[in-house]
Amino acid sequence: MKLKKFLFVIVLLLCAYTTNAQKAKPFDPIKFEADLEQFIATQAGLTPQESSRFFPVYREMRNKQRAFFGADKLHRHVDVNDDRACAKAIMERDNNEISIKKIIRTYHNKFLEILPARKVLKVIKAEDDFHRRVLDRLFRSNKNR
Repeated sequence: MKLKKFLFVIVLLLCAYTTNAQKAKPFDPIKFEADLEQFIATQAGLTPQESSRFFPVYREMRNKQRAFFGADKLHRHVDVNDDRACAKAIMERDNNEISIKKIIRTYHNKFLEILPARKVLKVIKAEDDFHRRVLDRLFRSNKNR
């Protein structure tokens, strides 16, 4: 009888431990930005001087883009049975995407004033690669749950 109680307690503790170990870590935007910038600097081969000139402009671009990303979140609540509301949401999303592309073009030109074109292209590719890796990691961790 004591052995059964002891085994039951051990199993309970193991379950509690594995459940606790599987909890997702909360998203930390500051760490995400730092990791992104470190990845970009490494992949693009930026010197410390280039990084100190480039990243303030890069952050400025990301902040301007973020305003449009937030606006797109509002379209999640559109009544899909209301054609007028859907058409309006589509037009707003299209306008937001155009605005984001204009911001990107403007800042790519600014980047070219700071860095050689080959490094700007490496920055663009590194940013895409970083986001792809983060999503892959997220999907893999969710699959294992």
